[in-house]
Amino acid sequence: MAKLNPFLRFNNGKCREAMNFYQKILGGELYFMIVKESPMAGEMSSDKQDLIMHSSLTKGGWMLIGSDMMRDKAVVGDSVGLSLDCESEKEIKMIFDSLSQGGEVFMPLEDAFWGALFGIVIDKYGVEWMLNYQKTPMKK
Repeated sequence: MAKLNPFLRFNNGKCREAMNFYQKILGGELYFMIVKESPMAGEMSSDKQDLIMHSSLTKGGWMLIGSDMMRDKAVVGDSVGLSLDCESEKEIKMIFDSLSQGGEVFMPLEDAFWGALFGIVIDKYGVEWMLNYQKTPMKK
């Protein structure tokens, strides 16, 4: 079966900083490829050589991908949010608190009508995270 892997584009060379931030919070293995080490190096200007061409943070069955290579019209955070299902109340609180540092709490963690602890935070890189811990099984 195909897998969906979120891909985040960052402005101002913030990919390395953001991906290290996410690894500190979520754990996992982190990989970076900078422009000057890629096959695209000859096509990029000298001021872009140290930017991140591709990065990936993997843990278990998921992968979060990031890059400093923004398209001209892309705006960080527009129309996309990341939804993360947590395994415990302790985990959701730790992740929510960590992502909130330097960011903005859009909706505090609270009990939701679907039987979950749920909250939304926009981190300091402009990425929206919807965190969910399903306390009671959802009805079919």
